[in-house]
Amino acid sequence: MPLKTIDPEIYEIMKRETERQRNKLNLIASENYASRAVLQAMGSVMTNKYAEGYPGKRYYGGCEFVDEAENLAIERAKNLFGAEHVNVQPHSGSQANMAVYLAVLKCGDTIMSMDLSHGGHLSHGSPVNFSGKLFNIIPYGVSMETKTIDYDSLMELAKKHKPRLIVSGASAYPREIDFSRFREIADEVDALLLADIAHIAGLVVAKIHSDPVQYADFVTSTTHKTLRGPRGGMIMCRSEYAKEIDRTVFPGIQGGPLMHVIAAKAVAFKEAMSREFNDYQKQIVVNAKKMASELISRGYEIVSGGTDNHLMLVDLTPLGITGKDAEAKLGEAGIIVNKNTIPFETRSPFITSGIRIGTPAATTRGMKAKEMVVIASAIDETLRNMEDAEKIKEVKRTILELCGQFSIPYE
Repeated sequence: MPLKTIDPEIYEIMKRETERQRNKLNLIASENYASRAVLQAMGSVMTNKYAEGYPGKRYYGGCEFVDEAENLAIERAKNLFGAEHVNVQPHSGSQANMAVYLAVLKCGDTIMSMDLSHGGHLSHGSPVNFSGKLFNIIPYGVSMETKTIDYDSLMELAKKHKPRLIVSGASAYPREIDFSRFREIADEVDALLLADIAHIAGLVVAKIHSDPVQYADFVTSTTHKTLRGPRGGMIMCRSEYAKEIDRTVFPGIQGGPLMHVIAAKAVAFKEAMSREFNDYQKQIVVNAKKMASELISRGYEIVSGGTDNHLMLVDLTPLGITGKDAEAKLGEAGIIVNKNTIPFETRSPFITSGIRIGTPAATTRGMKAKEMVVIASAIDETLRNMEDAEKIKEVKRTILELCGQFSIPYE
């Protein structure tokens, strides 16, 4: 029987979520829309199969076909990124990072990584996360003046603390990361280098962002975000670390892999091999740059003065608005963003002084630079008229009309 008959409550919730995704403008930098093919793979019979172990070396019988699917995902990822070894079993980006840490470090070892409030990720060493609880974290950040990474200061910090592992990559950093410079710093202090490209993986595939694979010992990523695949993680590494990485993923931190998700990862990797995907990635950046310039022209302060990738941070301090209030009011107008800390944040992470804006999902819908002008204007109208209910309704109508012109990919 169909879901509507078996569980009408969940069916209705999913129906309302579909309507929300259709009628609201998603500007969350870490979200995207998976294709119908990816969704079909995720909702497939592959979910019925246990497959602990790796292709050809499983602890269950009947794995001949899921082996084929996992091997396809691995080979496609290798081809996409030029990696020597790939593990597609991590359930998330955080678990991919955990596997790398536990494969090559001992508890208490020193990791140097970007401070969460400057754009890093929880799994890079936040004290509330496993990474901050198990390891000695030395955070680095951005320059007070430029709001970009100061590689000279980073070098001095590394020389002082001698980390065993340096983590490059971020969840809210709008500028291109110089992985070659990170390699120089790591070599100077005899550290291993991990590049977390969860946010920029699609840009890396399209060669719009510098390639970390040739420089880093380990590269981790999610498979959603700019890659437009299912929610999940992956690890790429040099062949010398392959056995230890695989042992740490299974049986080290996970049991049975999610074979329906791995099948969907394979589909996403195939989609990412197309010319259309490369064109899409280019448009993401064009749209982000246009959005940033439009907001700047309207008097907004963009952290670091702009963007090189798919996202930007808007500092709302000059407007006297918190990120929390901005997120709520923009949501009321049909524009979905997330509150976000800014470098040298003075407010709590539950309040924040900024918002993060990203263009991957809007670009998937087919929006281009001219739509970014409309969106920037709508954001401005909302944030400058937060107490004007009629103005907010007017913006909401504009956004609803805009969304009606661009479908979501599974409709």
